[in-house]
Amino acid sequence: MGKVFSALTVREFDIDKDIPAVEDLEKRCETTASSGGKMSLFTDLLGDPICRIRHSPSFLMLVAELGGVEKEIVGVIRGCIKTVTCGKKLSRVNGIITASEQDDHSDNKVIITPVCTKLAYILGLRVSPFHRRKGIGSKLINQMEDWFRKNGAEYSYMATELDNKPSLSLFIKRCHYTKFRTPAILVQPVFAHRVKTNSNRVTIIKLTPADAETIYRRRFSATEFFPHDIDRILHNKLNLGTYVAVPAESDSVESWPGLAEFLCDPPESWAIMSVWNCKEVFTLQIKGASFSRRLAAKTTRVVDGALPWLRIPSVPDVFRPFGMLVMYGLGGEGPRAERMVKALCGHAHNVAKELRCGVVATEVASQDPLRLAIPHWERLSCAEDVWCVKRLVQDYGDGPTGDWTKSSPGPSIFVDPREF
Repeated sequence: MGKVFSALTVREFDIDKDIPAVEDLEKRCETTASSGGKMSLFTDLLGDPICRIRHSPSFLMLVAELGGVEKEIVGVIRGCIKTVTCGKKLSRVNGIITASEQDDHSDNKVIITPVCTKLAYILGLRVSPFHRRKGIGSKLINQMEDWFRKNGAEYSYMATELDNKPSLSLFIKRCHYTKFRTPAILVQPVFAHRVKTNSNRVTIIKLTPADAETIYRRRFSATEFFPHDIDRILHNKLNLGTYVAVPAESDSVESWPGLAEFLCDPPESWAIMSVWNCKEVFTLQIKGASFSRRLAAKTTRVVDGALPWLRIPSVPDVFRPFGMLVMYGLGGEGPRAERMVKALCGHAHNVAKELRCGVVATEVASQDPLRLAIPHWERLSCAEDVWCVKRLVQDYGDGPTGDWTKSSPGPSIFVDPREF
């Protein structure tokens, strides 16, 4: 590794003067990534470098700047902090009716209490192609971690693709992160035709943000990575709604019994999902595709648009800037939960079509029991996203979960749409 410049300083991003230089740096990094002649995914932050962190409870963006007569920004990093569930504590009491699981062998009830921690997230690390292997990335990470510690974060994590060897090497070998979770990113293209939501068997009901918050806190607060400011997410303008799917014979939109009755006596099978509008935050574009590939994709759209009743899968125009909707908070119970989830995914697709988005995406744990019910295209998806974690503080009590970095993965995770 080359020597770090003595004139290098790391400071907080200045939104009033740094935007042009940061945008230029981002473009140079993406151009270098696509220079191998392969297709690459480009992200346009729409003139707002902090768009992917500004909706978090606490966030910071740092820039690495070379001094001299003409100062140059040669690196950037973004980070945010929130409180999440990192484990759960089980306790038994007699005679208390709760929404918790009942023990099959006694009259005791199992009360599940979520265990919380302050978690930091690193994203958007970029170093100029002309100044790599000089310790700039490590310095940015170290200073971001210092800010995390000062603000009470106990763990820090990052996410990257399995084949991003330089990023994994930097975080694991130099910054002492460890591989932690490997969720799957599932992506479904938005077709020219609407998707059937199985309306004769499934009823989809839109919840108020308050009702959605109650269900999530009652049913999913012990899920790993559950954000404890879920109310802030659900009331955000980018949240397009939360939907519950139930068997058609259970309820209709007109006869929705209300939240209290639903929680007290839920249908045999049900599912829930929320939708987040990333199109207003950033757009994506695939570059480097051959003419024949672009022509083939256009042909599928033309046929699908002309003959929508055939419901032919078509490839959206991802070779121009396109938007994305994110499905999050996916969950359900019962023998027909998979059917409910599939209907909700179809509904999200149709919302995306109305908003002229290119894809619908979600991220789920690799062993999530509902994963197979989520429609997606393998060639657009990522079967193994890599999350790496680091414990930032060594002198606090471990509590009931011990060191979270050494815990085994659960069947599900709650993915925060603000960090997608």
